[in-house]
Amino acid sequence: MTNLKTFFKSLLPGIFLFGFTVGTGSVTSMAKAGADYGMSLLWTIFLSCAITYFLISLFGKFTLVTGLTALQSFKRHIHPAVSLFFIVALTTQICGSVIGVMGILADVCYEWSKTFINGGISPFYFALFFIGFVYIIFLIGKTEVFEKVLALFVAVMALCFLINFFILMPPAIEILKGMVPNVPDASANKSSFLVIASMVGTTVFSGLFILRTILVKEAGWTLSDLKAQNRDALFSAFLMFIVSTSIMAAAAGSLYVKGITLQNVTQMINLLEPLAGASAVAIFTIGLIAAGVSSQFPNVALLPWLLDDFHERKPNLKRPSYRVMALIISCLGLIVPIFNAKPIAVMVGSQAFGALVLPATVACIFYIGNKKGLMGVHKFSPLVNVSLSLIFVFALVMSYMSYMSYNGIVSILQTL
Repeated sequence: MTNLKTFFKSLLPGIFLFGFTVGTGSVTSMAKAGADYGMSLLWTIFLSCAITYFLISLFGKFTLVTGLTALQSFKRHIHPAVSLFFIVALTTQICGSVIGVMGILADVCYEWSKTFINGGISPFYFALFFIGFVYIIFLIGKTEVFEKVLALFVAVMALCFLINFFILMPPAIEILKGMVPNVPDASANKSSFLVIASMVGTTVFSGLFILRTILVKEAGWTLSDLKAQNRDALFSAFLMFIVSTSIMAAAAGSLYVKGITLQNVTQMINLLEPLAGASAVAIFTIGLIAAGVSSQFPNVALLPWLLDDFHERKPNLKRPSYRVMALIISCLGLIVPIFNAKPIAVMVGSQAFGALVLPATVACIFYIGNKKGLMGVHKFSPLVNVSLSLIFVFALVMSYMSYMSYNGIVSILQTL
């Protein structure tokens, strides 16, 4: 029993990262890909998760070797302005994410509530409830509590989407064909390049890798824990692949076969019932709620973590200034329900920062990972450097695709 608890505890950082990554934005991207293109873009999920695993492992090992987190190393060995850039850029992304997550969560719950309450419950009350719930957990101020609560929501989310996968899954041959790289033809109303960029953007997130180094250091891991670190990273990436695939397959098996294009994730509530029944709708909704809440925990706590990391002090979420910051960031989730509008400018700005952050993150880890005086015998090998170079080029291509599809991004952000 003790060994089981120890094993589960060793996976908590990976579960935390998974909960951070797979939120309502990810659900929207995967569901839209499945509805518009069936399983033909499954290779994109696999590639994104493989890159994510590689970078999670690499950033984690860097901290095991040097004892420094990403921000601390950027600050000391490149320039403090570089670390400040990441803090500003990631905070901007997180603010946009909070607005979008709560907007989707409140709208979905509102649509679902119409099935058992005449007229439904106002999205504002749902947003207020979820914001309050996450903020109360934040006030406890312990990462261990965050991790355990997050693990619970992640388990619920994974179970719900897996059940929906088995209810709605397309033929197995279609799933296998999706592992063959291809780019579907674009039409007047669809942009496969944009969908691919959005899928990659929701999985290969720079904040994930920077936060990884903070979690590894806080866990007290050393080089003797390298195997546990790699196993934890693999577990996190594996969960991302399985759950993302389940979401895509559910949309492909229900909407794509009927020729129904998904414009807004709340459509799933109304579209799934005649296709798969009320039980599938309930399971999907509960999974989506779990996804939204699980991503809000790290969203709210990220800025305090980054600031403590930058100042190289022990994380302390109980600082009064951090509680004020967390409250302000949390309240951004009320924007959509209160004003009944989509904050497009804010989220486009968030995406613009995101396009810059991933290539910058890869470039920075490439630079410090090749410093002999810092890494010693663990200096990056030629194979690692080639892999990072390919990922850097891939990140630039994804950024280019995002900017070239600006109008498409606006339309998708209206659903986030």
